[in-house]
Amino acid sequence: MAPFHCLTFLTDYGLEDAFVAACHGVVLQIAPKTRIIDITHLVPPGDIRRGAAVLAQTVGYLPPAVHVAVVDPGVGTARRGVAIAAGDSVFVGPDNGLLSWAVAEAGGAIEAVSLTNRALWLDSATATFHGRDIFMPVAAHLAAGVPLAQAGGRLDVASLVTLPRPASRITGGRIDAEVLTVDRFGNAQLSVTGPEAARAGLAPGTTATLAWDSRELTVPFGSTFGDVAAGELVCFQDSAGYVAIAVNGGNAAQRLGLHPETLVTLTVTK
Repeated sequence: MAPFHCLTFLTDYGLEDAFVAACHGVVLQIAPKTRIIDITHLVPPGDIRRGAAVLAQTVGYLPPAVHVAVVDPGVGTARRGVAIAAGDSVFVGPDNGLLSWAVAEAGGAIEAVSLTNRALWLDSATATFHGRDIFMPVAAHLAAGVPLAQAGGRLDVASLVTLPRPASRITGGRIDAEVLTVDRFGNAQLSVTGPEAARAGLAPGTTATLAWDSRELTVPFGSTFGDVAAGELVCFQDSAGYVAIAVNGGNAAQRLGLHPETLVTLTVTK
């Protein structure tokens, strides 16, 4: 395997502690020329689905790399650590579904191994910090050109854990979906893409009835936040290509009580 010049890193470790710095240090001791891109370390603790969505929506903008993702509430248990070749990259992390959406986005798994070769781990791996002790040292060795097969035993790619795809259905001018993510601005991203919504007739200049949790209101579909007055609601296709609900200058999720997995219906009205 040819060396990678880049390693990316996504976790729920936060920024208050030294966890991220320790992981960076491990990589740079093994592969000092490797460039590290931090995607985010502010995934809500243990929120595998949020981490999976962020990684999948980011990977298409990243160079060929070893992508390390660690949101791992099962750390130290029987869950596997894996490395997966997909597209022009390798994905490293726990086999709990976290990597699955990004692997699919990259074209699907070509090859996978279980991280069982302890020679690529730190000498004294702990039970609760596999990011530092297993995933990052293995990733650094892979970035330096160690063949994937040397990281451990080969796995049937069909055995990898995958997260269920979020619910979405289009029936005529009606879209049934769920909130996929909520970003730090309070924009609620839905599990339907802009092109899918267009098939239901939802496009800039139209309006739709938004229904959720026994509530209902009418929302315009625009192109950006400024298509409505400050403080007003708007639907639009976000930068990741998904339909989102926002408030111009405000927090839509907070105002409407939306959170990941909230079921919503959009019905085109004109």
